[in-house]
Amino acid sequence: MKKHNIIIAGVDEVGRGALFGPVVAAAVILPDSAQQITAQWGVTDSKQLSSKKRNSLVTQIRALALDCQIGTASVAEIARLNILQASLLAMKRALAQLTVQPDLCLIDGNQAIRDLQFPQETLIKGDKLNQAIACASIIAKVWRDNLIVEESEKYPEYDLAANKGYPTPRHKAALQKYGPTPLHRRSWKSVGNG
Repeated sequence: MKKHNIIIAGVDEVGRGALFGPVVAAAVILPDSAQQITAQWGVTDSKQLSSKKRNSLVTQIRALALDCQIGTASVAEIARLNILQASLLAMKRALAQLTVQPDLCLIDGNQAIRDLQFPQETLIKGDKLNQAIACASIIAKVWRDNLIVEESEKYPEYDLAANKGYPTPRHKAALQKYGPTPLHRRSWKSVGNG
């Protein structure tokens, strides 16, 4: 009896702890045969991988995946909803973009997505336990990092190309000196209104 026929979408988000930019999620559907392949490539939680390794894996994952989509929630949505709800919204948007309909969505973490049109299960530390979620974490991280690097050209004072919007000493010092940009999360205490 073969039980691997169900189509599973792995979903993860990145950028929750950043001071700058959107929160970004990815949804990835891998073929049944992919679990061993991606494990051999060294796919794991994106935070455990170097930037160079993540960038090389993105092309391989996208080529192998049955479907792979991105969803985002803006700085304004983060301010309006809170970071958790904005993260779940980004995940829901990534899933809504899928052209292949999943039978089950595995959501990294312990929070279910409200009003999702697909069956779902949450999986704590899913990016370490499930290859589709790990692939989603890598896709989302590289996509968001590339976006922040693009934006860094407009705001060179904040060292965004290096910190990707996260709170480093240089980033925090620049915030104190220059105040927040329109893409900073002004609703956060550590960012303030400048």
